[in-house]
Amino acid sequence: MFLKLSLLFIFVSTLCLPYGSAQDFPQWGLPKGVQTRLGKGIIRAIQYSPDGTRLAVASSIGIQLYDTATHQEVALLTGHSGWVISVAFSPDGRTLASGSSDNTIRLWDADTGEHQQTLNGHTAPVRSVAFSPDSHTLASGSSGRIIRLWDADTGEHLRMLAGHKGWVESVVFSPDGDTLASGSKDNTIRLWNVHTGEHQQTLNGHTAPVRSVAFSPDGRTLASGSRDNTIRLWDVHEKNRPKTLKGHRSAVNSVAFSSDGDTLASGSWDIRLWNADTGKHQQTLKGHRSAVNSVAFSPDDDTLASGSSMDIRLWDVDTGERLQTLNGHTAPVISVAFSPDGDTLASGSRDSTVLLWNVDTGEHQRTLKGHSEWVESVAFSPDGDTLASGSRDNTIRLWDVRGRNRPQTLKGHSVGSVAFSPDGDTLASVSSMDIRLWDADTGKHQQTLNGHTNSVHSIAFSPDGDTLASGSRDIWLWDVDTGKHQRTLKGHRSAVNSVAFSPDGDTLASGSRDATVLLWNVDTGEHLQTLKGHTEWVNSVAFSPDGGTLASGSDDNTIRLWDAETGKHQQTLNGHTAPVHSIAFSPDEPTLVSGSWDGTVLLWEVSSSIQLSVEPLAKRLTTLGDIKRSALFQNYPNPFNPETWIPYQLAKDAVVTLSIYDQNGHIVRTFDIGHQKSGVYRDKAEAAYWDGCNQNGESVTSGAYYFQLDAGDYSAIRRMVIVK
Repeated sequence: MFLKLSLLFIFVSTLCLPYGSAQDFPQWGLPKGVQTRLGKGIIRAIQYSPDGTRLAVASSIGIQLYDTATHQEVALLTGHSGWVISVAFSPDGRTLASGSSDNTIRLWDADTGEHQQTLNGHTAPVRSVAFSPDSHTLASGSSGRIIRLWDADTGEHLRMLAGHKGWVESVVFSPDGDTLASGSKDNTIRLWNVHTGEHQQTLNGHTAPVRSVAFSPDGRTLASGSRDNTIRLWDVHEKNRPKTLKGHRSAVNSVAFSSDGDTLASGSWDIRLWNADTGKHQQTLKGHRSAVNSVAFSPDDDTLASGSSMDIRLWDVDTGERLQTLNGHTAPVISVAFSPDGDTLASGSRDSTVLLWNVDTGEHQRTLKGHSEWVESVAFSPDGDTLASGSRDNTIRLWDVRGRNRPQTLKGHSVGSVAFSPDGDTLASVSSMDIRLWDADTGKHQQTLNGHTNSVHSIAFSPDGDTLASGSRDIWLWDVDTGKHQRTLKGHRSAVNSVAFSPDGDTLASGSRDATVLLWNVDTGEHLQTLKGHTEWVNSVAFSPDGGTLASGSDDNTIRLWDAETGKHQQTLNGHTAPVHSIAFSPDEPTLVSGSWDGTVLLWEVSSSIQLSVEPLAKRLTTLGDIKRSALFQNYPNPFNPETWIPYQLAKDAVVTLSIYDQNGHIVRTFDIGHQKSGVYRDKAEAAYWDGCNQNGESVTSGAYYFQLDAGDYSAIRRMVIVK
């Protein structure tokens, strides 16, 4: 049985239930400076009501409305058949508009939540909506490169604005309502006359798509945020060169002015506050575990709301206190590695740090800081005394694991992967198409292996240290002593993300972006077999120490275990809520570690001697850097006929109720499960069970259904399908 644990974040399937109230998540583990955390589903945009009493959240499950005084969810507006990408309140506070991936716009009564009308006309997802200052006109921008203007009172289509050569990512009215600004994937901003639809001018300068535009309250300045990591401030009336605000290290997805026009907020992987007049950086707010998609000031400017794909945070604008690390990484985990004795685990992340963990207790031991960019790869030396970390900051760092000496820095290239030779004398590193070999003791560069014509994503030494494998569009085998290319292995239809030798050195496994794993005979180069099952890129492959099991981690959020000899699929490990980027077996074999873009590291107990028919091959031991939380998981099997099991976990004791709904929101069946202790209920003996019958014992028809779990202050909904 699984040990008690919980996922950090929950991604909820798209929901189509009627308007109603729902309970908010508990406010667990809030870092310093954050007032509260809101949100369910995958969050795309946030917007305050004009009076500041409501916060609207556009997400994968609908539009959630929160009371800003109590931070409680007061309504869930559903009806779109796709994700809600954008929301906007009318300035008079009477109407809420929502744009969706279903190509439509919906207008809602902001007070009652009643659906008023649906605006049809776009032929692609509606990425942005905005009201004119007088609330009478609505603008919408879409992936179809088109902007449409609508009469917000009648829903009548007024005019179409065409000219952009890429998606329209953002639209905004000037404060006087005469001008509309639009930011596009074609790297430009366009200004339009609202009354005539005439194109007035194009603002060029960004070198990547423009994600967000915003006018200052006086209408003189337009701010634009771009994927080129910059913000530009444009003088709308004077054709001066724009000010460029630099500092973000990734795409700027959202910009917003405070109501007094003094402060500009920008959302990227962090949030930055700027003096809107001078462009001077004032402070940085950090803490989100994924990119910030949207920022918004409350009407009184006291609070800033920021939304990432995973959560929403409210910040005190006056104090702007920096956030502390949340018990672990604050960004996706890219690489993991066990020490040779199996006692220590290292994890490298996009937060530029390496964390060391005690494998037995899951306790965070040390944080290794020094890199200024993503840590792409980590590897222990065979004696366990040294840890190598490769980063996009063009360096490799060699760390004394016991912390006695300062790290040694090897400079030369942006590192995607590092690996020690079995004798510990040589370190190999990859940058783009080059492979470098270094003396592990002195840090001296020994030789460069050139030949690949595409980027190299992975390297691995053979157990005897004589051969190095490198994965690119194809796989190359190299003689380590001479640096000469020996053999090329071709078979994948896309780039190879990971390579691994079996313990005996006879077999090489390769995981690819074509969603397959291939097994090769190292001596002959013969392709042995293809392992299929993953639905997205395979990012990592690893053999168990005895060579009997092969594990693969994928962008489909799962790890798969395979019989290394027969290629037969043994089990799929579910638990991560984002792509699995790195996996590794402990030296003593029973433990598998997986690092994910959800910011967590999971430890799994693996026993290849236990048959799947008796009990699962793997169970999750613990989550490193995670805070326990209740979760509702996908039912299995799904689709199903005639029965299914619904797994879940509880962070605390609670009275549990499970409800089944049809597509119209009508209750089909309710299960009063009763009081349950905190823990994991995932096995068939413990998960909730549904036999596919309604309250009267009649079998339900084929189609989509929804199941909702209520446990104390936790509530979540997922979708399932019956096929008969």
